[in-house]
Amino acid sequence: MAGERTAERVRRLIADSGITQAEFAARAGLDSPKMSKSLSGIRRFTSLDLARIADVGGVSVDWLLGGDSTVPSLAARTSMASSTSSDTAIREAERLAQIRADLAFLGYRQELSAFAPVLKAGRPIDQGRNLAAEARDLARSGGIDPCRRRDLSEVIEDLFGVDVAIVRLPDGFDGLAYADEQTRLMVIGTSEVPARQRFTIAHELAHLLTGDNQGLHLDADLHDSVHKQQPSEIRANAFAAEFLLPAEILREEDARLTWSETAFAKLACRFWVSPSTLAWRLFNLGLIDRRLCDSFRSLNAGQAAHLADAVDVLAEWIESASRPRTPASLVRGTFQAYADGKATLRPYANLIGVDTATLRQAISETREESPLGS
Repeated sequence: MAGERTAERVRRLIADSGITQAEFAARAGLDSPKMSKSLSGIRRFTSLDLARIADVGGVSVDWLLGGDSTVPSLAARTSMASSTSSDTAIREAERLAQIRADLAFLGYRQELSAFAPVLKAGRPIDQGRNLAAEARDLARSGGIDPCRRRDLSEVIEDLFGVDVAIVRLPDGFDGLAYADEQTRLMVIGTSEVPARQRFTIAHELAHLLTGDNQGLHLDADLHDSVHKQQPSEIRANAFAAEFLLPAEILREEDARLTWSETAFAKLACRFWVSPSTLAWRLFNLGLIDRRLCDSFRSLNAGQAAHLADAVDVLAEWIESASRPRTPASLVRGTFQAYADGKATLRPYANLIGVDTATLRQAISETREESPLGS
């Protein structure tokens, strides 16, 4: 039974701790009689008991409840992946997923969107485009146009309930999508190439929406011809292209523009994409010929920003893409669990990278001088 399994694991923690049961109970904020009754099955551990015991024992609440490791669905996007970069990303995904599992036990489940697309039979590229159109319709119903929003992280968290973490990863690893029973998240690498990072976020969203599972085979090079032809990759790339650069909108732009380097550069900056991505997209839609495509895609991001008089905007975007980001809903959930008395402060402190004692002092501070004076 679940209660017996939890009690057994608590006993194991106490035995491994090298301290007495009474001392372990005291460190966990329980008196010795309560601990004894819970271990014997007379009394049930409360959610706060388990959170405190997990803190003392250095384990997760999910493990105390008898949870075992499950193989999640994983899909990754990498350009020069190594085992080091893959391992770093997977460890971070597993860490965040464990926090999600513990929050779910405490009653704070991830609020996933009801959006549940059904892929129709057909070519993966058409599936990706159709899925992107549905996702954009959902966004527009909420007053959001993804192709004109620089920060996709907030858009995806708000619309689809997916946790988006941006972390420092070894060179060559763009990101991965992770899904298990309690969690839908993506781990994206910080980048000095913000347009690539943004495309990766859209790419990983497609994997999560379609339930793609590439297992732990994360060492494929995106430029490898075999990997690029996998149906899931074709579908995810087609999704990202349509989600970020909708054919309908580009055709409208084509109807009103006279193509020049300046006009093209302004469009790339306005839609937050790289010149190369936009040039190929326009060419594939038949809106420009190969000569213009080759000319436009030879521009780099700096040159496009200069032509569009948006150098300062590019500088801010690079700085933003180079900065780590913690999923906002996880931050809210871990702090709410603490505020409601269902968890300790440690999960929240660990998540935001602040020492528990320092954070507790800051939260409990009752007097703060106003900078405006009296």
